[in-house]
Amino acid sequence: MASAPSSTPSTTPHAPPQGDDTPTAASPGTRDTPVHLPDTARALVKILVAGPFGVGKTTLIDSVSEIRPLHTEEPLSEASARVDDLAGVRDKATTTVAIDFGRISLPGGVVLYLFGTPGQERFRSLWDDIAYGALGALVLVDSRRLDASFDVLGLVEESGLPYAVACNAFPDAPRHSEDRLRRALDLEADTPMVMCDARDANSSIDALLALVDHLIAHDPAEAR
Repeated sequence: MASAPSSTPSTTPHAPPQGDDTPTAASPGTRDTPVHLPDTARALVKILVAGPFGVGKTTLIDSVSEIRPLHTEEPLSEASARVDDLAGVRDKATTTVAIDFGRISLPGGVVLYLFGTPGQERFRSLWDDIAYGALGALVLVDSRRLDASFDVLGLVEESGLPYAVACNAFPDAPRHSEDRLRRALDLEADTPMVMCDARDANSSIDALLALVDHLIAHDPAEAR
């Protein structure tokens, strides 16, 4: 697997991100990248996009996927509202009930297959199946409700997957230093953490590149 240069000089968000159901700037219906892989593809990598309910996983995959993304979203019902914590995401109207799926080709022939996982505890039984064969995970967090991320971080750590953390900077979220966020999330010193705007393709790609670089450093044999 090969590293690729950052698509932007900074990961500072360019526009306020919102939840998973937020439309992205580029409509999937306008994507003109061929569905089939190019001949230059040499490393196919399965990546999980994880995080709590309503953190922006669907939006991130929408923003970067070069093919029409696959979504398994359903409207939130009164029954699900009784078991899903809507604190901080009251405007959310849909939820992923299986997976989101997208694909992005990076320089150097690296192709990422992105699998978005449901963020609710009631879908935990799907985790092992979705995580099977993944090389790493990008964990999205929301600084307004960091405690909602602990279960997902625990799942990723239990699985043994290397991961990077991307803080999706919602417009009404409190601004904290990276050091304070790392302490609050109890991250290891070598775990990458970046700020991210899930609606912005360049910002989302930078977050994925931080994970790819971490995977290479974690297991250099993957780069060969």
